[in-house]
Amino acid sequence: MLNDADRALMALWAAIVAAPGELAASYRHLFEAQEEDPRAFYDACRVAFNATRRPELLLFLLARCAKAAVRYNARGEFNQAPDNRRRGARPGLVARRLHAAAALLRGRCTLQTGDYREALGAVAPGDVAYLDPPYQGVSGPRDRRYVAPLDLGGFLDALEAAAKAGVSFLLSFDGRTGGRAHGVALPAGLGLTRVELDAGRSSQATLLGRAERTVESLYLSPALLERLGGRREVAGHLAGAALTARLAS
Repeated sequence: MLNDADRALMALWAAIVAAPGELAASYRHLFEAQEEDPRAFYDACRVAFNATRRPELLLFLLARCAKAAVRYNARGEFNQAPDNRRRGARPGLVARRLHAAAALLRGRCTLQTGDYREALGAVAPGDVAYLDPPYQGVSGPRDRRYVAPLDLGGFLDALEAAAKAGVSFLLSFDGRTGGRAHGVALPAGLGLTRVELDAGRSSQATLLGRAERTVESLYLSPALLERLGGRREVAGHLAGAALTARLAS
């Protein structure tokens, strides 16, 4: 199951799974049409997407927007600026990726737009859920960069309920860049195990002329930790992994 609060995003995933060839052809048309005036064309596509929510327009905006980061304003409109240094991924590469994603997901998943609590409640004992909500420290009531805000108190209650119900889940939620923390670690009372992942050089810091690395937190539910063999076993796997990671205290 793939679930997200952003209906336009899920419509894009539906198009990828059902008709990757048609979507690739639409992307190629948009990519080639931008050449005369890339900035004006991007702005026109953004206006058109906000009016229609057409999947091919969102795909083009994702390929061209700054840092590949979707941003919405308080009216729910896509408002991220373009990355003027590039024109987006080449159509051939996009087509290969779309067909690969469709081959992987077709017949193996369901797509839906709904409340994350309903999705968590549908996780079967043998499944693993991955949650990627708006991160702490970069979103809030006065920062409407996401399509929907996150009620932190309600979210913590949902995590506690899922952990007590034995749901196996992974959660990406907070982290730090350089010496700046993005949010705070989740309450220890939830019983989650935190893994720190080195996500590489921060693109935002690079744009500001700074060389800083980003470390993201990944939380494992008690049920998942048990399935993986316990804390010692997980620590051993992390020590031998290609990525830089460690169990946080």
